[in-house]
Amino acid sequence: MATKQPVLGLDIGGTKLAVAMVTPDGRTHGFLSEPTEKQLGPDAIIAHLFDMGRRSIAASGLGEPGAVGISCGGPLDVAAGILTGPLHLPGWIDVPIVAMATEAFGVPAVVENDATSAVLGEYRFGAARGADIALYLTLSTGVGGGSIIDGRLHRGAAGNGGEFGHVLVRPGGRLCQCGRYGCLEAYASGTNIAARAIELLTETDRPSSLREVPVVRGEHVSAAAAAGDLLATELWNDTMTLLGQAITDLVNVFEPNVVVLGGGVTRSGSLLLDPVREMVRTRAMPPAAAHAVVTLAGLGDAVCVVGAGALALALMETVHV
Repeated sequence: MATKQPVLGLDIGGTKLAVAMVTPDGRTHGFLSEPTEKQLGPDAIIAHLFDMGRRSIAASGLGEPGAVGISCGGPLDVAAGILTGPLHLPGWIDVPIVAMATEAFGVPAVVENDATSAVLGEYRFGAARGADIALYLTLSTGVGGGSIIDGRLHRGAAGNGGEFGHVLVRPGGRLCQCGRYGCLEAYASGTNIAARAIELLTETDRPSSLREVPVVRGEHVSAAAAAGDLLATELWNDTMTLLGQAITDLVNVFEPNVVVLGGGVTRSGSLLLDPVREMVRTRAMPPAAAHAVVTLAGLGDAVCVVGAGALALALMETVHV
């Protein structure tokens, strides 16, 4: 049964915390985004997150939420409601986030991998509406993934399936925080795009406008590439090649209707989307290539919050997703 009551969506990212009240039409109210400040540790950050949630509830003017949805990178134990050891949050071991949220807000709560939450949000309210098979990749602090298969969330046997950021794109390459070498995340996350640029600037004397940037971030690299900086352009093109290869492989495996890309790195727009689309168009096997639409997240920066809200709405509706 559909609910008319709003829910609270909470997103725990490696760079920022985001919260909002989400209504059953997928709209956000009282949206807040603030730095994560990872150095403070889980207790202080969760206290801050819940305080943001209370402020969002008050700002929305919608009354109390009927449930709380929480989005966070994995690994996690969805059934137990525990963050077992998120890679983007060092030191967060076996954090009972669902029990903590239930106690804090007095309503049922649910947790899910951030990219899995995001694909549900896009499926219900965004760019993946109507798709039988949808893939989602978030390109942010890390690279996460989620998928809808035959209209249902794919979680995997242990609940952490869809780790598209940890497909191998360069064997023996850069060390990934998962412990392997050559994962997509080690090249295409905003964090690692910046790290690779800094390495090039340190290891070579090549001229680049990035040398004038006090703290290089991923968006500086994409902006410099767009402006014609040669070092940044080479790095960006290499990144897009690896990302395009990974997405092409995923298209061949899943044969999706749509591949949705979200996260801070996608703010580069056509600079990212055009080469990835072209690689899928020319390299994916037919007929998959003709059916897969590669597009940006329809929910923008709120995608994980709306996804968390979609989980909470499904919890209230007793819908199995």
